Amino acid sequence: MAKQVQSEVTSNRNTEVFSPENFKLIEEIMYETKLPAGTHLYWEGDPADKFYYINQGSVQITKSNDEGKQFILYMHQTGDLFGQLDGLHGSAHTMNAEITEDSVICSILCKDLEVLMWQHGGLAVEFMKWMGMMHRMTQAKLRDLMMFGKPGALCSMLIRLSNTYGTARGSDIIITKKLTNSELADMIGATRESVNRMLGDLKKDGIIDQESSHIIIKDLEGLRTICQCENCPSNICRI
Repeated sequence: MAKQVQSEVTSNRNTEVFSPENFKLIEEIMYETKLPAGTHLYWEGDPADKFYYINQGSVQITKSNDEGKQFILYMHQTGDLFGQLDGLHGSAHTMNAEITEDSVICSILCKDLEVLMWQHGGLAVEFMKWMGMMHRMTQAKLRDLMMFGKPGALCSMLIRLSNTYGTARGSDIIITKKLTNSELADMIGATRESVNRMLGDLKKDGIIDQESSHIIIKDLEGLRTICQCENCPSNICRI
């Protein structure tokens, strides 16, 4: 988990591993599209022949099980690069990507990106670093879910939210993004009722509070203790 809260979302984008010069090369092969909230960028099973960069807006990556329950795996935002990590090998998407607010999305064809990486070794190295960072994000989330149960996963998720959407207010951290308890439940594979109960317990202990649908973190160290936080860097400990 991160030791510091990011005061601005744009300071926490996952493209910071790229140098300005190499990211400029990627920008030159982007194709821009405007998409309204509620539409899907791609569905599970679609060809994974592109990567995507969010110039403006947000995208939610989800996965459904056989019973139809939806899990929220990532919440990408302005400045993020995302896509199927093995997309350079002609695979298919294993998740769905839903536009959650009116967005400007830039598409990057895998074949064009591959040519760029052949031509510019520095870009290829930085792209490998980006892939490694995305793998670490996934591994960290699996660790939270598998090792510390639903309470640990929820506390970890609140820390991630504070790093991604948190704003300091005195000694407290207010999470500026409004999320329902059902959405929180979908992020950790729990039921809404269990999330209601766990949030209630955290309130009783004075660790969090809620105000106008915003979660307020009052004791960040308390959350870290419950999930046995490993103090991951902020580009890993994020939604």
